Amino acid sequence: MATAVIGMVYGLIIQGYMQAGLRAQWSGYSLAAQSLATQQIEQARAGMWDPVIGNEVTNLSMSSRSYNSTNQTWTGYTTAYLDIPYASTNYTVATNYISVQLIYLDSPANMLPVQIIRVDTVWPFSYRAGNLYFTNTSATLLAPDNRDPTTM
Repeated sequence: MATAVIGMVYGLIIQGYMQAGLRAQWSGYSLAAQSLATQQIEQARAGMWDPVIGNEVTNLSMSSRSYNSTNQTWTGYTTAYLDIPYASTNYTVATNYISVQLIYLDSPANMLPVQIIRVDTVWPFSYRAGNLYFTNTSATLLAPDNRDPTTM
């Protein structure tokens, strides 16, 4: 009886260590995916945006870029490896879905054009016999920096 109890205790301890390792791995994947989303937002922020020429996103490297003129939104996606340690060909590919939308905020003097930049990073996590897909979302507002100071 004592051997069975000791076997169960050691089994639970080993299972606890395995679960803690799995949670640590998931946290690493999630942080790497958040880093990819932030990288795309910073790439959008680094570009020149002039409201005179419209919602221009030529500085973003997106695959299958499309523009919806109804709601003034650029959409596209990119793929990249998660920045986690890997050996040989054991790497994880994540997909960034990017949307850049031009909106106008009301102000007493005039309409202020603002871009909403949203990045959804979808990444797989292997659990048991299959992959589970998770999404990290980052968004920011970007206002132009080349406005006439007399209109502010």
